Amino acid sequence: MEPSLARVDYLQVGVTAQKTMRLLPASGKKATQKVVVGDQDGVVTCFGIKKGEAVPVFKTLPGQKISRLELGGALNTPQEKIFVAIGSEVRGFTKRGKQFLSFETNLTESIKAMHISGADLFLCASYIYNHYCDCKDQHYFLSGDKINDVLCLPVDKVNCITPVLACQDRVLRVLQGSNLLYEVELPGPPAVLALSNGNGGDSGEEIVYGTSDGKLGVTQITGTKAIPRWEIGNEKKRGGILCIDSFDILGDGVKELLVGRDDGMIEIYNFESADDPVLRHDYALSESISSIQGGCVGKDGYDEILAATYSGWLTGLTTEPVHREGGSGEELKLSQEMQNKISSLRNELEQLQIKVLQEREKYQQSSHSSTAVSSVPAFSVNDKFTLNRDDASYSLILEVQTAIDNVLVQSDVPLDLLDVDKNSAVVSFSSCDSEPNSNFLLATYRCQANTTRLELKVRSIEGQYGTLQAYVTPRIQPKTCQVLQYQIKPLSLHQRTHSIDQDRPMNTLMLKGQFSFAEIHSWVVFCLPEVPEKTPAGECITFYFQNTFLGTQLESTYRKSEGYFKSDNISTISILKDVLSKEATKRKINLNISYDVNEESVRHTLKLIHPKLEYQQLLAKKVHLIDALRELQVHEGNVDFLLPKYRSILEEADQLLEEYKRQPAHLERLYGMITDLFIDKFKFKGTNVKTKVPLLLEILDGCDQDGLIAFFDAA
Repeated sequence: MEPSLARVDYLQVGVTAQKTMRLLPASGKKATQKVVVGDQDGVVTCFGIKKGEAVPVFKTLPGQKISRLELGGALNTPQEKIFVAIGSEVRGFTKRGKQFLSFETNLTESIKAMHISGADLFLCASYIYNHYCDCKDQHYFLSGDKINDVLCLPVDKVNCITPVLACQDRVLRVLQGSNLLYEVELPGPPAVLALSNGNGGDSGEEIVYGTSDGKLGVTQITGTKAIPRWEIGNEKKRGGILCIDSFDILGDGVKELLVGRDDGMIEIYNFESADDPVLRHDYALSESISSIQGGCVGKDGYDEILAATYSGWLTGLTTEPVHREGGSGEELKLSQEMQNKISSLRNELEQLQIKVLQEREKYQQSSHSSTAVSSVPAFSVNDKFTLNRDDASYSLILEVQTAIDNVLVQSDVPLDLLDVDKNSAVVSFSSCDSEPNSNFLLATYRCQANTTRLELKVRSIEGQYGTLQAYVTPRIQPKTCQVLQYQIKPLSLHQRTHSIDQDRPMNTLMLKGQFSFAEIHSWVVFCLPEVPEKTPAGECITFYFQNTFLGTQLESTYRKSEGYFKSDNISTISILKDVLSKEATKRKINLNISYDVNEESVRHTLKLIHPKLEYQQLLAKKVHLIDALRELQVHEGNVDFLLPKYRSILEEADQLLEEYKRQPAHLERLYGMITDLFIDKFKFKGTNVKTKVPLLLEILDGCDQDGLIAFFDAA
């Protein structure tokens, strides 16, 4: 059954972080629930809804930003105590707003994730996990990568404390005390965890995870290993998952899965069977969903989904009908209620407009006085810069708490700007002078009114590294701008993976010298994305990577005084050799570099590139024919006389043009990669073959795989 949900906007608080809104337990069955939310102004707000209006229960004073909000209480009792994480402190409030706890932890960083189970408190900073019981330190664990969320299996069901950490390196780490029990490999970096069905399922061992690249799944955490239950990919290319809840919104007696994403999508999944989730309904808001809860908020007896957005809006999707079925008296009463609400909103709006004018005048007067002090208004920007495996491009998502006026994008390395369907901003390019200023890209995105979220896509070229800068200007007075910087790394199209194919022909680069483990780790961080900045524990570490554009792979193993890098793409080894030697020279470290080149790897890489090259050349040819074929169609009136292959080009013209537009420089990039492969192959032999490049380009235009391999072998 398709649910009929109506949107209601209740209240706006300050900017909210992930998982900072909860519903307090109801006093009776189907009674309305109070909402509690913490924002980045440090304010905890608790309110209920009466006659469609938000009625405050309590509100705390502003302070440091709130990073998490959880409910707690004794096990098997209503969870109605409110706990908030502020910096490295945890504060507790009763449902009436009285503070009963102020616990200053021993964490040196701010708390990023929190979970509460009875007297047990589980806290995580960036890399550190701490378990406290009755505010006494119990266990500690240092993670290999950043921790995004923490959860503990229900103690009353599994009879032991089993914490689970969601880590950035695509892994769930299951702990026992201060020790790692085992790791669970996931298809993407987990951003959020929740208990399946709200209670861990029948066994209490099932966990739902949502990844930052939009995948969703359930895994069972047993005492010895994880058993995957189901997984849903991100076929619709939607945003990353920020929040999850379980609630029976369809009223069929089975709890649905509620999912909130960072592109504003709210999704409802229900289950045909235990391991078969089906997307039943989705709803789009204009900004990211930081928290989601199912419950009864607006009116007794009507369930709804409550979402908190990044800019602080508390929005409900309610099952309460907008037009009630009933007699004329009830309809009249409803319209009178609505008229009163509209009237009070108009009065409030008029008062706000008067207040804005008064404040503007006051600012103008003070800014022209002799003792004027310029004040720059502060604003929050929620940004995300991630590599997409599907199309080997980087997504830059910028979200501002107020409307964006324009975004200027500048880069000191060559980048392709790709089309984004969801992007309604008007883009204009400025000519760049790349020689003296190293300015390769200068583009301005002018946003339409009320745009608070902007998504851009760029594709980098491996071997060329530098900085991408975004200048964000919101629609606020006086005009102000915030600059955000993103590093484009030498091997920017590589992504971390759990394992690689060891049977491929590999080239090896070996480094030896007087460098520490921390120094070589910092060089790897400089070269490759998704490597934790913190030096790993232990004496040696191995990371695996895959090139998202070509599918080639890289294995890097290093320790103090030595490093080994293996790849089936000789260009990857060449880039590493150049960058690592440059970094070592900067620090006056003498490196002993040796390499082992496998001739077969070049043929292997060409075979990986060739299908992509063939496809792009065919696409380019088809696109060049479209205008001529359309002209023929206009002149002749029909296309029956054309060969079937030309008729199919006309039929698919719009899709072909759309695909070509989305990947503007794809063919040039492939030509560039094959040229680099050719030059790098002979560079390791000490031969300069740049004079033969024009001949290579001629062969590429012919697109003959055997001829290309023969040219590489003969040169």
